[in-house]
Amino acid sequence: MAEVQTSTESGEMAQRFIEMVMMQAQNAAYALGQIPHPETGEAPVNIDLARLFIDQLIVLRAKTRGNLSNDELAVLNNAISNLQMVFVEVSQGAGKAAGNGDAEETEAPAGEEKAAAVIAPAPAAPVAEEAPAEESKKKFTKSYGS
Repeated sequence: MAEVQTSTESGEMAQRFIEMVMMQAQNAAYALGQIPHPETGEAPVNIDLARLFIDQLIVLRAKTRGNLSNDELAVLNNAISNLQMVFVEVSQGAGKAAGNGDAEETEAPAGEEKAAAVIAPAPAAPVAEEAPAEESKKKFTKSYGS
């Protein structure tokens, strides 16, 4: 039988949830080069790792839908939206730098159309049933405009 939470425990759980979301957001920001390494001062960019952290936050939002307070949901939505916009900027900047052969990264201007597309949830694509022999193949991919 499930235990009933008291208001004190509920408040503490809300605070811990927000801390967990912020920790994941900080990890994603570090992977996007937004936070420098404390010892070296370098800000390396790892797009794949950043995508992983952002995807984890999106899964967390989907799995907790209907169970979050307004404050918890606002923190989670803001973190996801901000990280997705930075992800698009960094991935476009990295793509331009790699495409031009320049060693210097250029920051791509973020248009309102692109930002709105990132914030708005994408419609769910229909998932086709696959044969069990093909289960080892990658079924889903996530792209933030890269």
